[in-house]
Amino acid sequence: MLKGIDQRLSADIVHALMLMGHGDDLVICDVNHPAATIAKETTHGRLIAMPGCDIPTAARAILTLMPLDTFVPAPVTRMQVVGNPGAQMPVFAAMQAVCDAAEGRAVTMLAVERFAFYETAKRSFCIIRTADSGPYGCFILKKGVVDLPPLA
Repeated sequence: MLKGIDQRLSADIVHALMLMGHGDDLVICDVNHPAATIAKETTHGRLIAMPGCDIPTAARAILTLMPLDTFVPAPVTRMQVVGNPGAQMPVFAAMQAVCDAAEGRAVTMLAVERFAFYETAKRSFCIIRTADSGPYGCFILKKGVVDLPPLA
């Protein structure tokens, strides 16, 4: 264990977050998402598990270390409900609240069709699958810049 790092964040998760650069995408998903299949096509190339967490808890932990991108209009993407694109699921509002709180601002979330979401997920850096039972717990978070002091 390390000081200041949420205990839900495994070494694999912290390592992936450290490898990611500005503009890289991270998928956080529920257990219904075809995460293992899609993860093979990501930059990281393998699935990262985050057992024991629902989507909001996992995102809250991840966003303690990873800022969202401020250079794009919508740094978070979610999957639309199939057959009812305007439908709202409880996890959508929960994730909105987590992202807004983590960033200290209103974060724009883009909704995309299921298969478009899968295609975008394949181009992500990595996929983190939670224990959330869903449905529609599928989000893509775009990493922002971490403002660090110069090395002395």
